[in-house]
Amino acid sequence: MSPTFISLQVLNGITFASLLFLLASGFTFIFGLMRIMNLAHGGFYLLGGYIGITVLVATGNFWLAILSAALGVAIFGVVIERFLLRFVRGKILPEVLLTVGLSFIIADGCLAIFGGNPRTLPPPKFLAGTVEIGPVTYPWFRLFVVFMAVLIAIALWLLQERTRLGAIVRAGVDDAEMVAALGINIKQIFTMVFFMGAALAGLSGVAGSAVLALYPGVDAEILTYGLVVVIIGGLGSLPGAIVGSLFVGLVDTFGKALFPEISYFTVFAPMAIMLAVRPRGLFGRE
Repeated sequence: MSPTFISLQVLNGITFASLLFLLASGFTFIFGLMRIMNLAHGGFYLLGGYIGITVLVATGNFWLAILSAALGVAIFGVVIERFLLRFVRGKILPEVLLTVGLSFIIADGCLAIFGGNPRTLPPPKFLAGTVEIGPVTYPWFRLFVVFMAVLIAIALWLLQERTRLGAIVRAGVDDAEMVAALGINIKQIFTMVFFMGAALAGLSGVAGSAVLALYPGVDAEILTYGLVVVIIGGLGSLPGAIVGSLFVGLVDTFGKALFPEISYFTVFAPMAIMLAVRPRGLFGRE
């Protein structure tokens, strides 16, 4: 293996890991704070990507496309949380079946509206070029995805650990009745959490539509990778989402480059081993 090959795979792995983190952070954020296993998260990713492409084609404004995708999916997520998920809170099987059904509905709706041809979000002019990183020529947009993931990770950590809202949410997870007795509207807090988690899914859809393209079925595929990330890292753990994303991103990239025949084995075998020896993941809590 040449240094150029290794450098390119490392960069591709970190880029894919950043995309997985944007998706998995929203998923693990919702589960960790609300205990909702939202299997419609891949559908949120798909919807965000299509909204971003549509707005970018209509307006030519990249930032407006990102904002529209994040905000549109967040509002959609709040509607789902308030009018559907709230009625099955704490009931694992109905919650899982409901979110799986929602993912199918979203996928079918996107297929009917946007068609079945793969679509790619064209990078904006200021991110359209390439840069020399050692022996590798690499696209600016992929580095932008990495930069965006780092910013989101810092923002989520500050929100959880350094703000009054984060303290209220953590207390609400442990004892919602006690928090409500203090005069805090815990239902509104949880709705806000779902809003942010869904917005992250929409944001990852925009980033992913430029890196991986958008097509029917990508929602289930990317959700599967996201689940591997949170299983390895630990459900509800932000450090776990970071470590799990880097592990899955690098292993998947090198696996596909070196052993394409068994590329799924290289990703899913560690997940199976982790489930067997440490079901809560590397950073998950009991």
